[in-house]
Amino acid sequence: MSKEKSNSPRLSMRGGAMVMKGITIFLASARNNQLANAAQANSKQKSRKKKMNEKDNIFKYEIEALYKIYRKLVTINKLKEKKSNPSANPSSIIGKPSSINEGIDRKVFREILHNTFDIVSKNRLMDRIFCVWDRQNYGLINLENWLFGLSLYLKGSKSKQIEFCFLVYDLNADGFISKEEMFQLLKNCLIKQPQEEDPDESVKDLVDIVMRKFDKDKDGKVSLEDFQETIAEEPLLIEAFGKCLPSETSKNTFLTTLKIN
Repeated sequence: MSKEKSNSPRLSMRGGAMVMKGITIFLASARNNQLANAAQANSKQKSRKKKMNEKDNIFKYEIEALYKIYRKLVTINKLKEKKSNPSANPSSIIGKPSSINEGIDRKVFREILHNTFDIVSKNRLMDRIFCVWDRQNYGLINLENWLFGLSLYLKGSKSKQIEFCFLVYDLNADGFISKEEMFQLLKNCLIKQPQEEDPDESVKDLVDIVMRKFDKDKDGKVSLEDFQETIAEEPLLIEAFGKCLPSETSKNTFLTTLKIN
């Protein structure tokens, strides 16, 4: 029986349906962003000159507001650490450079992404977003990286956001997105059926389809250049492997709160 199965086409009717559903989910994560961008295009065009004239003033008060928010979050971190371990000395924690003894930890960072920017992703993807923000690998988001990350999130150019997404999806940070990394990122796209003997096969089929789409130079892996070229052709695919950018609504809401603060 097993030999007969191995000689049959790998993509069964059920598997084919699952792959098609996966492709639908694969595209849907970015489709809403494109619709939101299109709806706001006219209003942005009209207010462009006004924003350019006010840019310097906005930048100043935004920096001040972001600094205040950062200080509040760091205070929350310190209170939590003190409560959980009253005798701990933050500057002596193993793995943290002595020059960095305060910042925003992974747990608080995850809450910010979820509650403020509508980013709900699996643990591994959330960890990768944290690592890309934490450029010096401190284990904490310091003030410099807080401002840098939010600058990209709130006002970053499309090219910078594409590069950011690529860095997040490059799980082992070797400069390429491999088939194995795609499998890890996409395996949650497909709904697993209890009766399916090997549900991972459908994920592998989806990975093959996606790799053919992104691998422009056909070397079996996706470089930053491959990724950029693919997104230039189909902007919907910028978050193809998982959500890691804020929604337009959450960005506008957050910018509004900065004015209040």
